[in-house]
Amino acid sequence: MQDQIKKISIISGELDSSFRELDFDRKLLELDEINKELEDPHVWDNSENAQKLSKKQAKLKLTVEPWVTLKQKIDEARELAEMGDESLSSEISKQIEEALRYLDDLKKSLKYNGPYDDHDAVIRLQAGAGGVDAMDWTSMLERMYLRWAEKSGYKAELVDESRGEEAGIKSATITISGVNAFGKLQSEHGVHRLVRLSPFNSDNLRQTSFAMVEVLPQIDEPDEVEIDEKDIRVDVFRASGHGGQSVNTTDSAVRITHIPTNIVVSIQNEKSQIQNKETAMKILRSKLAQLQVEQHAERISELKGPNQEAAWGNQIRNYVLHPYSQVKNTKTKFEVKDAQKVLDGDLDPFLN
Repeated sequence: MQDQIKKISIISGELDSSFRELDFDRKLLELDEINKELEDPHVWDNSENAQKLSKKQAKLKLTVEPWVTLKQKIDEARELAEMGDESLSSEISKQIEEALRYLDDLKKSLKYNGPYDDHDAVIRLQAGAGGVDAMDWTSMLERMYLRWAEKSGYKAELVDESRGEEAGIKSATITISGVNAFGKLQSEHGVHRLVRLSPFNSDNLRQTSFAMVEVLPQIDEPDEVEIDEKDIRVDVFRASGHGGQSVNTTDSAVRITHIPTNIVVSIQNEKSQIQNKETAMKILRSKLAQLQVEQHAERISELKGPNQEAAWGNQIRNYVLHPYSQVKNTKTKFEVKDAQKVLDGDLDPFLN
C-alpha cells in the first residue's frame, strides 16, 4: 500500500504543478462566472453575446474538465489506498495505471501552447501545377481532411468550394472545430505533391500534381486581428457554378483584397452578400494571423504577402501511388508505406 500511496503522491504533485502552470484556478473561476451568466433567462435577449458566452464556456470546459476529472480519480485512489485494505490493492493499481495513461495524454496536449493553438482551424485548398490532375488531387485532399475530422471527433464544415470544369476542385475552404484544432493541423500547412498514373490521359502516364494547403487559426473576434478599413478593397460579383435560384442573378459573391499584402479572399457559397462578406473577413483575419506568426511581426502593417507557389521544390509532403506506395514528409523524413490509409484520413502519425 505504501508503494501505491507514493505513486499517487507523485501523480498528484504533477497535477498540482500543471494546475499552477496552466492557471486553472482562474479558468475555473471564469467558467463558474460564465455558467451563472448563462443561467440567467434574460441572457438570450442579446443572442450574439449569449452565443459568444456559450462558445467560451464550451472551450473552457474542454480545457479544464479532463484535468479536473483526473484529479478526482487520483483523490479517490488516495482515499482507497489510505484505508489500508489489502483486498483493494488490485483495484487501486488499476486506477493508478489508468490515471498515468490519462495524464500522459493530457501532458501531450500541453505542447499546443502557441498563440492560436487552441483556436479552431480553417483549411484552404488550392489546386496548383498539374491541370485537371491537380484539381482531382485537391479534391482527394479535401476528402482526406474531412475523413480525418470525422474519425477524430472534430466538426468539419465545407464553407466554400469552386469545382473544376472537367473534374476535381479548383479551391475549397473547410473549417475544423474542436480542441486544439489549429495546433494539431498547422503542420499540414504547405504544398502537397502527388505522383500516380493519371486517370485523365489515354496513355495512362505517370503524372505529378501539386496542391497548396493553408492551415489558418479561425479568428472569430475582430479585435483579435484588427484590420484597417482603408487597407481592404471589397468587390461584389455574381456567383457561378452549382447553386440555387440566386446564382448568376444577384451580386452576392464577395471578393476582399488586403492591399498591403495582396491577399485575396473570395466567398460565394452563401446567398446573402452580407454573410459572404462576414465569412471572407473571418478568413482574411485568419490568413493575416497565420502570416503574422510566420513572419514574427508585431503589427499587421509590417506584413509582407505570401509568395510560396504550389509547384515543384516547395512541397512539404510527397504522396506516391506509383510505382510504389509511400507518403513522406520532406523535412522530418517521417514516412508510411500505406498511402491509401493516409488518404482515407489516417493523419495522426504525421500530426504527432
